[in-house]
Amino acid sequence: MTDSSRSARRLAAAMGTMGALHFLAPRPFDALIPARLPGRARTWTYLSGAAELACAAAVAVPATRGKGALATAGLMAAVFPANIKMARDWRKRALPLRAAAYGRLPLQAPMIAYALKVARDAR
Repeated sequence: MTDSSRSARRLAAAMGTMGALHFLAPRPFDALIPARLPGRARTWTYLSGAAELACAAAVAVPATRGKGALATAGLMAAVFPANIKMARDWRKRALPLRAAAYGRLPLQAPMIAYALKVARDAR
């Protein structure tokens, strides 16, 4: 297995795991949904979980890997405001929870870069 294939499998596994968690344990994700979005938070949780599962499937298949990885990078950028909301909402929680919320913010950029690398490698 090549390094690019391993990278794609890791990305697909990460997206698949996170997508499944949106359905298996949706409550924490509901809290990340900005109130200004129309409809119920749970609907947005399920929609974002479905999008993550679709990205995982696209990345897992070599024929759609490049487009799937680009979609993954776009999705990660699109959900970044939810990470900001989480950090704001958790600013008065216990230190370990605050650290987790704030720690997610700078990790989004390398995750997007990783997805873009998988897309480049798929060409």
